[in-house]
Amino acid sequence: MQLRLSIAIATLAVFTISGCSTISTKLAVNNGSLDYKKATTVESLKYPEGITARPATPLYPAPIIDPLALKNAPDFENQKGNRFAMPRPGEVVKNRSNSRQETYVRPAVLFDAKQNPLLKVTGKSDTIWQYTLATLSSFNYNVVEQSNTRYEATIKVDDKLYVLKLSVAGKNCTLVLFNPDNSYADPAAATVLLQQIAQNWPA
Repeated sequence: MQLRLSIAIATLAVFTISGCSTISTKLAVNNGSLDYKKATTVESLKYPEGITARPATPLYPAPIIDPLALKNAPDFENQKGNRFAMPRPGEVVKNRSNSRQETYVRPAVLFDAKQNPLLKVTGKSDTIWQYTLATLSSFNYNVVEQSNTRYEATIKVDDKLYVLKLSVAGKNCTLVLFNPDNSYADPAAATVLLQQIAQNWPA
């Protein structure tokens, strides 16, 4: 009886561990471990005029990295692209140039159940948003206002204001056009704009 109970407990433990591992991979939540990629350069400490002080020497000076090395550096990310992940032993991690060619797929205009147009594109959200703004600029669409905390911009098209929003789920991104009151924009006008972005995508 004890032997059967021990076997049952061991089997349950194995399934629990493997199940938790699978669930944690699929439901990986952004833990901020990739925020270092958004780091900005900060000026050296400056003293007010007329103050005598010892020269401040940084204990850990930031190294100067060759841009070519950054371009060819591997991407240590999980499958969803929202947190740092160490490669397994013997695993070859592709560099940025190779992963960009495989990851970034040309956008496609789709429609939801209510026939509202959506622009679906796969890749890194920061780059996709930059591409979106660059495409809007090529059409001379005026970006009236842009959010500092979200992928959201108010644009002016044919003397009418719209709000373009990018929603992100891992590496799957969706562009949707709204009216300023947060209702969906006219499907015909939204389809034209999203198709223009898709057809003139920089990547």
